[in-house]
Amino acid sequence: MPNVEDAIRQDAQSPKEVTMPLNPVLTYRDPRAALDFLQKAFGFEPVHLYEADDGSVAHAELRFGDGVVMLGTARNSGVMGGLGPGAVYVAVQDPDAHHARAAEAGAEIVLPLTDQDYGSREYAAKDPEGNLWSFGTYVAKV
Repeated sequence: MPNVEDAIRQDAQSPKEVTMPLNPVLTYRDPRAALDFLQKAFGFEPVHLYEADDGSVAHAELRFGDGVVMLGTARNSGVMGGLGPGAVYVAVQDPDAHHARAAEAGAEIVLPLTDQDYGSREYAAKDPEGNLWSFGTYVAKV
């Protein structure tokens, strides 16, 4: 698996243009570790990484299918200051395989694979900083 910086450089040479009207944003105390975890455990692909002058992650973007999640370094002040853990739902075609990958990578599974009454097969896991990630077959109809 390429590291974040190499993958982003490669992607910049042949970017995939997708316009996303809604993008979840999460902050992490250790965003580089989060980038690595989200790739290994959940299969996200790096798109962009922007560093602040002090070398911290100012902004990063990861792609999953046609969806994008943004993340950055947690701060104690400013507009994004003091945010706590968040939650994100991601539609996947094969939740069983996705669950196996996440469990193998050490994700904390907090909801085992479950067939829901509304027809979705899904599970939920926490990342190392407490954000809740749910993956399942439910796709919102808009």
